Amino acid sequence: MKDKVFRNLDQQVDILKSKGLVITDNDQTKEILFRENYFFISGYRRLFMRSNKDTNFIDGTTFDELYATFVFDRKLRNILFKHILMVENNVKSIISYQLSRKYGYRDKDYLNPKNFTQDDMKHRQIKDIISKMKRQIRVNGCRHTATMHYLNNYGYIPMWVLVKILSFGIVSELFSILKEEDQIAISEVYDIEVDTLSIYLSMLANYRNLCAHEDILYDHRTQRSIPNTRFHYRLDIEMTDDEYIYGKNDLYAIIIIMKQMHNEEEFKELINEIGYEVEVLDGKVDTVPLNTILNKIGFPDNWREIVNIK
Repeated sequence: MKDKVFRNLDQQVDILKSKGLVITDNDQTKEILFRENYFFISGYRRLFMRSNKDTNFIDGTTFDELYATFVFDRKLRNILFKHILMVENNVKSIISYQLSRKYGYRDKDYLNPKNFTQDDMKHRQIKDIISKMKRQIRVNGCRHTATMHYLNNYGYIPMWVLVKILSFGIVSELFSILKEEDQIAISEVYDIEVDTLSIYLSMLANYRNLCAHEDILYDHRTQRSIPNTRFHYRLDIEMTDDEYIYGKNDLYAIIIIMKQMHNEEEFKELINEIGYEVEVLDGKVDTVPLNTILNKIGFPDNWREIVNIK
């Protein structure tokens, strides 16, 4: 296998030019590549390639267009991160309320294995998740003001405080091991089936981590897919082999999840914020049609109409 070698900024510009990218200001381009990283910016080139086999840029593609898609993805990532954090906070609050109400507010009470599903198939998973939560108390308990206050003054951390230092991934796993009656009580808040909410939480945690680590968002696909919803049907999303091609394991699936987990005003805000960035992108990219870019993200052409669906 051929080794990848270091390329200086001039060489990076030459590589892009050799692929057919139009660069009119070498110094500005080098400054952007130095600040943003050639690898991440070039990750958007697939949107502008002639074909899957021909990796050269479509004639007339400019560096400004390539960089505009990079910035658009960043803006989209920041918007999504903010809204996932809102849902994360809500879910943590609801779960902590349910467990504290039923099992007590001391960690030795609410972390009792008897409080979780007694399914033999999940015995190891329960042990693992409780261990993770106890480790968070042990490792992070003295690093945060609220948890440190409870440990120093009371010797324990209530569940409603502990959730602040738990990752969304752990909370997603926690939901999956709750007793059925607790899962139902939590799911009913959102009017979502238990199995569906479990998938939603897992996917939200996946995208949250993606956003937090500044990974490329637009072409990300998760291993799990959300079940078909009335939104897929009402939007008349195209199907292939009896499967919807958008809104299953892509970014639009997260939008569909948000539609069901945000309140109406929060969801309108989300769509308006994304819509603004879409309009900005549309004003900066001419080589590739806007809908082509949105479709690659997983957005159907009528993606905005979800706001009006009840």
